[in-house]
Amino acid sequence: MTRHGKNCTAGAVYTYHEKKKDTAASGYGTQSIRLGKDAIKDFDCCCLSLQPCRDPVVTPDGFLYEKQAILEYILHQKTETAKKMKAYEKQKQVQKSSSQLESKSSERERVELFKTRENSIVSKPINPFTSGLNRGGDPGRADSSSAAESSSSSSSSVSSASSSSSSLSLPSFWVPCLTPEAKPTLLKKPSKAVLCPMSGRAIRMNELISVRFTPLDPSLDRVALLTRQDRYVCAVTRDVLGNSVPCAVLRHSGAVVTQECVDKLIKKDMIDPMTGDKLSDRDIIPLQRGGTGFAASGIDLSAKEARPVMQV
Repeated sequence: MTRHGKNCTAGAVYTYHEKKKDTAASGYGTQSIRLGKDAIKDFDCCCLSLQPCRDPVVTPDGFLYEKQAILEYILHQKTETAKKMKAYEKQKQVQKSSSQLESKSSERERVELFKTRENSIVSKPINPFTSGLNRGGDPGRADSSSAAESSSSSSSSVSSASSSSSSLSLPSFWVPCLTPEAKPTLLKKPSKAVLCPMSGRAIRMNELISVRFTPLDPSLDRVALLTRQDRYVCAVTRDVLGNSVPCAVLRHSGAVVTQECVDKLIKKDMIDPMTGDKLSDRDIIPLQRGGTGFAASGIDLSAKEARPVMQV
């Protein structure tokens, strides 16, 4: 086979490389890219600020937050929920008043319809002296008078039907006063529970557990500690912690240990090695970590950007 150049454009086939290159240059279509290590947060970073935690707390689901950041988030969500609840209550009052007005207007229409029907019934006074003459002497006149009465009633019914049809107003897009308007969007009753930004489950302030990381070298200050790649170790085995090492938090002491230490040492006696308290499965919280650039733990390493699409 002949060898082709790297940017060969003389081929008769539209290759995958050329298609991807043209798609990226055109600005249209959905773009997908694989995330590297720089796009993944470290295991000791806050899920909100994405910075190393000063005062870390963990949720029962294992997501790590800076205490100040998560408290600000909870207060903000409660404020937004209160605003939404006020708007929902206002909408309920408006709907209640509008339903009352509709009921009153429908009742008024029923009364007006009853009045019009009652007014259409015409009763003429009967003269006892002339009625007998008309009944016996001139029957043709009586027939003509009844025919006239029937014609007058039919004409009144036609006029009432025409008036009712004229009272109906149809929407018009050309006349400003008859243009239909869009109905406002109905608000749903907001939930008072504050949801975790990562797991989507309800979160409470009293459920947050304080975390104590064991530094690699206790003599180093915080600035020198943050400049190092390996900052913390397991509280029991002194193994270096990282995104590639599964970790767990003990509820009573807040110590961070490796999952290997939990499986081989702690689960044998179910006793917290720091405080000596009895542990249960609920007291051992697996810490959610980001992973490395090659593998991820609980996250997706592919990112997509939706861009405009040309349609034929």
